[in-house]
Amino acid sequence: MLVLAACGGGDDETTEEATDSGDTTADTTEETTDTADTTTDEAMDEEIVLRIFGGNVGQEKELTQAVADRFMAENPGIRIEVVETPDFVEDRLGTYLQLFEAQSPEGDVFQIDVIWPGDLAEHFVDLYEYGARDVAGDHFDAIIENNTVDGKLIGIPWFTDAGLLYYRTDLLEKYGYDGPPATWDELEEMAMTIQDGERAEGNQDFWGYVWQGNAYEGLTCDALEWIASNDGGSIVEPDGTISINNPEAAAIVDQAAGWVGTISPEGVTAFGEEDARNMWQAGNAAFMRNWPYAYSLGNADDSVIAGLFDVSPLPAGDSGAGAATLGGWQLAVSKYSEHPEEAAKLALFMASYDEQKYRAIQGSLNPTIKALYEDPEVLEAAPFFGSLYDVFINAVARPSTATAPQYSDVSAAFFNSVHSVLTGEQDASTAFEVLELDLQDILDK
Repeated sequence: MLVLAACGGGDDETTEEATDSGDTTADTTEETTDTADTTTDEAMDEEIVLRIFGGNVGQEKELTQAVADRFMAENPGIRIEVVETPDFVEDRLGTYLQLFEAQSPEGDVFQIDVIWPGDLAEHFVDLYEYGARDVAGDHFDAIIENNTVDGKLIGIPWFTDAGLLYYRTDLLEKYGYDGPPATWDELEEMAMTIQDGERAEGNQDFWGYVWQGNAYEGLTCDALEWIASNDGGSIVEPDGTISINNPEAAAIVDQAAGWVGTISPEGVTAFGEEDARNMWQAGNAAFMRNWPYAYSLGNADDSVIAGLFDVSPLPAGDSGAGAATLGGWQLAVSKYSEHPEEAAKLALFMASYDEQKYRAIQGSLNPTIKALYEDPEVLEAAPFFGSLYDVFINAVARPSTATAPQYSDVSAAFFNSVHSVLTGEQDASTAFEVLELDLQDILDK
């Protein structure tokens, strides 16, 4: 009204007309405001749905649902759906890529492997833009560095992993052993002795050692541990040198092939994490290689081996020291999410101190927050977090950085090559000669 009056130049008639026009404008504005208020109320009433694509191994889905429930209780108006994904990481990655290629908004928060940030960075938001900078310093520096691509934080660390050796304390005592094996040779001898003894007492389903032998990323982890423990390198070195074709790597993989059908079942070449755990937790194995998540499940009320096992570092080869592959998962927010701010808030909530503590106690999932390794309640639930702390912080990384963005192809070539040795198709020296050429093609060297 003031603007219109000023434009009237002091003419009373024009001013009056202008005032009348202003009244009309005011009425229109009032109607528009009422409409806007109604629209805002409707928008506020509209529920935001966030979808988490997470894992299902062990208790993962249940633990993820629990944190989702707590977030929803604190954030009314937001509903969270936990979406099941395949157990094998290759299949899960395929699911993710289908969504990303379609730029689908169907996923908001994605659980991503420690080896994926470099390959998938283009599909995720920079969590530094959503408050992650305030908490990044609480996490292991190496994992934050791993998850940072071109200065952007692609994923907030959720839990970390390293391969461990599980062993039956009661059976070691029964057969006169003072502690777990320090070398792979010792493991072979102990596993065979215990296996023979248990079968002689009637358990024909008993095996000495179970592990992950299927042709998938889990075998890359197991085989890297064998090779690194035997001074055989890390497949592709940090400077990009392809190192797999060497006598130390071939010797230890040939040795592992000798376990199949002797101290390990023939079917171990089709085993994933849960296959190994199920056999172990049923009381049918003396030793198992697996991740920390199996600890709490093994001590559950319905477990026949509860209180009868412990964990230690994996055995050594010629290097004199065992090696554990670095694992772990991060939470990333899709660029295609319709609600990136809320999704980032959810991711940071899930990775917070309290939620990592809950998962550590309930699921023996290793925290990425340094202070939790001094938390009395965490150490009471999972004592090995403290005693094996050095294993976790010194774990061997897969060559995902050195081979990005071709790591998935490199890993597939590697685990298929190792699998061919385990199944008796060829010896390791021959397999790794061919693998070296394949990696040269993949990496264009």
